[in-house]
Amino acid sequence: MFSGDTMKFRIPTDHESEMKQILTEVYSALKEKGYDPVSQIVGYILTEDPGYITNHKNARSMIRHIDRDELLQVLLKNYLNV
Repeated sequence: MFSGDTMKFRIPTDHESEMKQILTEVYSALKEKGYDPVSQIVGYILTEDPGYITNHKNARSMIRHIDRDELLQVLLKNYLNV
């Protein structure tokens, strides 16, 4: 039921350093294979389609360990410096 009040959305960010390590390794694997890593990772984040991520260096498997909602929250906080 809709109450008209804004709901609070909270995700624990305990895994920031782990996410950064995974994203760094996935970025590196994509770059080594000649892809534009930023575009490929954005495609994955938006669609959750693992086809955007190469299997090279186990990158596709690694990125599935990242919760997309948690990642977006961390990215937004860092972008806004809050």
